[in-house]
Amino acid sequence: MFGGSGSCEHTSAAKGADRRSFLRNAGLAGAGAVALGPLTAGAASASTAPASAAASASRGRWNPDTESLRFTLAVMPDTQFLYWGSQGSVNPDPQAASFRYVIENSGTASDDNIVFLAHLGDLTEDGDPVSFKYVGQTYDILDEAGVAYSVLAGNHDVSGDDTRGTTPYLQTMGPQRYSKSPTFLSADSSGYNTAHVFRAAGREWLLLALDWRTSTAGFDWANAVIKAHPTLPVILTTHEIAGTPYDDNVYPYQAGDPEDNASLSSYGQTVWDNIIKDNDQVFLTLNGHYWPPGRTTMQNAAGHDVYVHITNYQNRYFGGGGMLRLYHFDLSRDTIDVETISPWILAQKPEERNVLAAQDAELTSAVDYFSIPMNFDERFASFAPVPSRPSRPAKRMLVPGTLAYWRFDTGQADGSAVAAGTTIKDQSGHGNDLSTLVTVPGSAADALTWSTQHHPDQPGHGSLSFAGGQNPLHGAYFTTGANAPLNTETFTKGYTIELFFNIPLDWDASNNSWMSALSRWGEASQAGKTGENTDPDEPVATLSFSGDREPQWNCYPTNATFPSTNWGQTLFEDEWWHVAIVNDGKHTVMYLQGCPTVDNPTLRESIGITTLGLPWALGGYEYNGSINQIFHGFIGDVRIVNRALSVDEFMIAT
Repeated sequence: MFGGSGSCEHTSAAKGADRRSFLRNAGLAGAGAVALGPLTAGAASASTAPASAAASASRGRWNPDTESLRFTLAVMPDTQFLYWGSQGSVNPDPQAASFRYVIENSGTASDDNIVFLAHLGDLTEDGDPVSFKYVGQTYDILDEAGVAYSVLAGNHDVSGDDTRGTTPYLQTMGPQRYSKSPTFLSADSSGYNTAHVFRAAGREWLLLALDWRTSTAGFDWANAVIKAHPTLPVILTTHEIAGTPYDDNVYPYQAGDPEDNASLSSYGQTVWDNIIKDNDQVFLTLNGHYWPPGRTTMQNAAGHDVYVHITNYQNRYFGGGGMLRLYHFDLSRDTIDVETISPWILAQKPEERNVLAAQDAELTSAVDYFSIPMNFDERFASFAPVPSRPSRPAKRMLVPGTLAYWRFDTGQADGSAVAAGTTIKDQSGHGNDLSTLVTVPGSAADALTWSTQHHPDQPGHGSLSFAGGQNPLHGAYFTTGANAPLNTETFTKGYTIELFFNIPLDWDASNNSWMSALSRWGEASQAGKTGENTDPDEPVATLSFSGDREPQWNCYPTNATFPSTNWGQTLFEDEWWHVAIVNDGKHTVMYLQGCPTVDNPTLRESIGITTLGLPWALGGYEYNGSINQIFHGFIGDVRIVNRALSVDEFMIAT
């Protein structure tokens, strides 16, 4: 049995201060101050001028950034207690404050980048024409600013199912209200079920706003809309789907596992069976009606997650104070961060809030403030797969100054052993072939194999799979030929060394630490290096990986007797990475995935790379003149250029 209406990770806490400052500057403090002044004066003050909210609406324009990978869906649940016209109680200011917040927090000027606002029903307590008169005036704020939004009818707005015919709700908030909005797609013949398409993160998203009780015809219409838009992710909103079986008499209203404290209502099961279960595009459902808030994750017929969330605050101070649930989608982090705020309360200085308002300015319990890890590409792959970046011809990668370019998309069978005597041709045409394959005696037949695995932005769709280690030493590696021109190159005017790699899950620090992806052989002592931090037995240049899987470029430049060392952070296993070492003739910077790392020497010059005329090794590390460690993992395309490249010239970009 659910609690309900009778008949019926996010931004940081520090962000609150920014919001408060912004809201005061936007003119919201005035409306909030009237309603939130003395402890007991709130409702009486707010009801003295019910139309003031719309009359003083901000004239700003809503302007979301539709291409940013971070955007926000704003959700507003039951606001019924703000509009009880038959009782002479109308308090629009909290909702108006939230509407202005939505307007002012769209676009690149805001971290929120709100792209759409969805109301979950029960706009009024009584469904009375007087109530809807004032609801309509408050929604004028959104219409005047061009905000994209959806509304739907709750059980306090209407009765029966969507075949009920005309009502004050439909007359005031029906599809005619936002028919000219560019995000409005269509409505069914009843007008109570609507579809909206908004653009965010460079793609389109479909939001369905379904009636409190949807008829068979309504479900058929909704299914037809989804079928007509087969590549769009779908968010389903309606007044009732799920409820929470626990009591809400303990603040902050949570019990058990907050990630699984909700279940479908009887009608919610109907919605699930008729539209959610068999439509894999539906990944998120939002409903109000019941309180306290809660959430659960269910699996659809395809075995994929559907997030089912209840958000409703009508039982909180001042009918919920126009609360907003903010769903911050971040496609670069594969995360949805969720927070719950009342802009009306946040507009007040903390010292001016009454004790009840202070509790509800920002809700931080586990059911109101949380994050959902979500791999968007994987979740949407069944209906909107992200096309793989096609391979690019080698000649396209030969930027000016390319001295060597090795790639491994040879067409060999995946997992087949690299045969003895194999040569990896230098695609640059400079003769810097990987012409010598060395296998440590006693190594397994699969010590070095061909693979079709590759970084998603790698030009060549292939790699070498190294199964190396040092306890005992085993594996195989390549070197350049004894007369390769690359062996004597000093790079005194700068260089860029790029390669793709993947460290597998079975990587082990005790066996694989300090493996090298690429190194220039020749001991530091033989090159006359004796300065600080010098290891006389190490090679003159190497890109290696520490016991914490941190990439390290350790190079003895031509202008110093000590090494110059660049570091990256600990890297995740079983993930493809691109690393670039860029020297501009004086200083060297390491980049991972096109992003500069933090530990790059800037106080000392590093000119060129010392050479003893010895080969370069791919996958092998020589110490004190002998092979000491062999790479364990995958290595994809490798390119060496005799100048500093910009990030937009890297192989991941071109």
